[in-house]
Amino acid sequence: MLKGSCLCGAVTFEMDDRFMAFHLCHCQQCRKMTGSAHAANLFTTPNNIRWLSGETQLARYDVPGRTISNAFCRQCASALPYLSLSGKALVVPAGSLDDAPSIVPQDHLFWAERAPWYQEVQNCPCYEGFPPG
Repeated sequence: MLKGSCLCGAVTFEMDDRFMAFHLCHCQQCRKMTGSAHAANLFTTPNNIRWLSGETQLARYDVPGRTISNAFCRQCASALPYLSLSGKALVVPAGSLDDAPSIVPQDHLFWAERAPWYQEVQNCPCYEGFPPG
């Protein structure tokens, strides 16, 4: 059983640790929705979620003319799980989970649309917190 929540804690949920896929999507829409280099989304069955609190705080945006959506907390705007437009999968932003799933990312999608600076990420130093100085 995995737990998840938004940043402010208004929305909490739990789900079974059973996912069909874990993709890192670099498409322009996912980069815009996350404000980051890529979206990190897990995919599971539509009914694999139990909302523990704050379900009324969920908001959703469907990109017009596309099959791309985003769900988020109305208070803090953190990404949250949502049912795909086809209704065939529950999309779970990996960052919304408080626990680590047993599955790891499988691939990079829409690699040709990646941020032009992303290639250099592997050359950046790593710190436990803020950089020294």
